[in-house]
Amino acid sequence: MYMYQQLLHRASTQNPIKVGLIGAGKFGSMFLSQVPSTPGLTVSTIADLNPAGAMAACRSVGWSDELISTTRFTDDAEQMLNQADVDVVVEATGNPVVGLKHGKLAIDNGLHIVMVNVEADVLAGAVLAEEARKASVVFSMAYGDQPALTCELVEWARSSGFQVVAAGKGTKYQPAYHHSTPDTVWEHYGLNAQQAHEAGMNSQMFNSFLDGTKSALEMAAISNATGLAAPSEGLLFPPAGMDDLAHVLRPRNDGGILESAGQVEVVSSLERDGRPVYKDLRWGVYVVVEAPNDYAAACFKQYGMNTDDSGRYSAMYKPFHLIGLELNLSILSAALLNTPTGSTQSFNADVVATAKKNLKAGEVLDGEGGYTVWGKLYPAKISTSIGGLPIGLASHVTLKRDIAINQPVLWQDVDIDKTQEAVKLRLQMESSLAP
Repeated sequence: MYMYQQLLHRASTQNPIKVGLIGAGKFGSMFLSQVPSTPGLTVSTIADLNPAGAMAACRSVGWSDELISTTRFTDDAEQMLNQADVDVVVEATGNPVVGLKHGKLAIDNGLHIVMVNVEADVLAGAVLAEEARKASVVFSMAYGDQPALTCELVEWARSSGFQVVAAGKGTKYQPAYHHSTPDTVWEHYGLNAQQAHEAGMNSQMFNSFLDGTKSALEMAAISNATGLAAPSEGLLFPPAGMDDLAHVLRPRNDGGILESAGQVEVVSSLERDGRPVYKDLRWGVYVVVEAPNDYAAACFKQYGMNTDDSGRYSAMYKPFHLIGLELNLSILSAALLNTPTGSTQSFNADVVATAKKNLKAGEVLDGEGGYTVWGKLYPAKISTSIGGLPIGLASHVTLKRDIAINQPVLWQDVDIDKTQEAVKLRLQMESSLAP
């Protein structure tokens, strides 16, 4: 609370919070656009594989030549982390292997880290979060992204005395999207390839949002941060608008679609026949709660809550998220309050690489959003029991056997270098933190 007053004090005493940004893509650029209007905060270093491109990004989002001249641009993130000339690191590369490396190095150097990189967090974030706690530094989700915003709603609900029945986000979904590739993605978005190219949109990245992988990763992150369960058969993506959340997302024995109370789930903005859902939550997040007693249920009705027909289940939601435009909240919470805006607590849920088509031995997997696999949400106890290959490691690895469409890819199915740091961190999590 009162972080803005503390920011003003930091500005007046010329002691700004210093941020080191790794990755100046879309998320990073949205954050950078807010920096000139935020007192008491400065970006001391930006590390990107293309420093000139990062500088151009700063200029395109409104940075002055003076501000650019006082910022260091580099392609060496490790050097930035080792120099430790920052208070908070923002890891926004989107690469899970690289993200784990940067996260571990930041923690080793005593730096707070905001992990925009949900892919890395789900791959082995429980290990890094535990190391961060031991090192008394913050390992945080990124406020503005849907996992952190959902965790905030869960925290609100539990702290208010409500049982959380379900929590998650909205997205555009159809079952056929699981087999979408970078060649077909734009037709689902209503764009052509030329329009997407002119807008600077990466087809594989956007395909990961469409094919269900990103939804699975974000729900796994929420599950790992809150302890809410992952559905045993994967996400159902039920169509549901804002007024329908409490009706649809309640336990099956009460007429809903949940296996039991206390789960993560994603709601679709499209009906299965393609019609738009009324008052859809495509860009938002939600939590469904249950009244703990008759008095609270009566209050739901008195204050106009959107309840189910029993009056006991209700939903609170946020219809939009502004991703990088809201990232300051995580940075300030870490630097000023020593508190994360959501953080992994356990290895509770997982995302396993799943075949998009009939795959043949010798094929090379191309990872999240590609042509070969999509990521399916599993409870961690199931993914580890079957030996499922995490989606974060399903890139540039060769299959040793055929895999049928919609079947999980297992560790034993691929040739993989187990000396890689990311692989070792993942195996450490499976051996020591699996439920």
